[in-house]
Amino acid sequence: MVGQTQKEHLGVCLALSSVSAVIAESATFPIDITKTRLQLQGEKGGLHTTAKKGAIKTGLSIIHEEGYKGLYKGLSPALLRHVFYTSTRIVTYEQLRIASNKHLESGQSASVLQQALLGGISGIIGQVLASPADLVKVRMQSDGRLVKLGFTPRYTGVWDAVCKIVKEDGILGLWRGVGPNAQRAFLVNMGELSCYDQSKKFIVHNVINEDNIYAHVLASMMSGLCATALSCPADVIKTRIMNQAPQTNDGKPLVYKNSIHCLMKTVRTEGVMALWKGFFPTWARLGPWQLIFWVSYEQLRQVAGIVPF
Repeated sequence: MVGQTQKEHLGVCLALSSVSAVIAESATFPIDITKTRLQLQGEKGGLHTTAKKGAIKTGLSIIHEEGYKGLYKGLSPALLRHVFYTSTRIVTYEQLRIASNKHLESGQSASVLQQALLGGISGIIGQVLASPADLVKVRMQSDGRLVKLGFTPRYTGVWDAVCKIVKEDGILGLWRGVGPNAQRAFLVNMGELSCYDQSKKFIVHNVINEDNIYAHVLASMMSGLCATALSCPADVIKTRIMNQAPQTNDGKPLVYKNSIHCLMKTVRTEGVMALWKGFFPTWARLGPWQLIFWVSYEQLRQVAGIVPF
């Protein structure tokens, strides 16, 4: 961007990525809450032990039992999360990519493996910053089911959730599940950012021969599939650990001690395919999310006079 300092450039990119993420999250949030409910089905020792349903039936049951507002339960912390998470990971990846390319010969760029690693590192940084908002989002998304089961919802809003979590678990309780959360973020961004980067380069140079909206759409679709396949197991584990309370109502120990214990218990009781529970709604959400985000972000960059991602 002509005449801009490095700090101004980073500030604009952070703002544009945040706006694009808010648009994408708002549009696809109903699919996300359906995915979360699916991932909580079949838990042993949890509150979500009702008969298993598919994605469509789960979504319709949310509307029937909680109204259309139920599809947006936890939207506020989700948007807050992406303001920190997406803006941080996108800008961090771009800066790491630029720094990496500076050490290569003219005309060369980082390899696929290097880009995947840079994407994973960027995801971890962004997710650690956004983990408290992610925790609140998951808790509020799962809260709607408590009403049908005869329980009082745990939280009345975002601030109430934050206060109660801190009171019950301490300030570090806001980072419950940060381990599997960071693992998921590493895998998601390793697949998403590097796949989008490489796919767009291939499409621009070999298919369309122009960096335009069609290239962005095709690259985002490929990126969404890759990110879903890599991240779904970690996403299931993350969701289950973040959803559990500090202890069960009868005072027994936690259902899951850590991510490894959750992985082993899930596979032992539900089978290995349970790790991909919610795969299709996850893909159905990540695909449109990626499309809306990347198209919005690339177009906003163009309007702001910044070179394509």
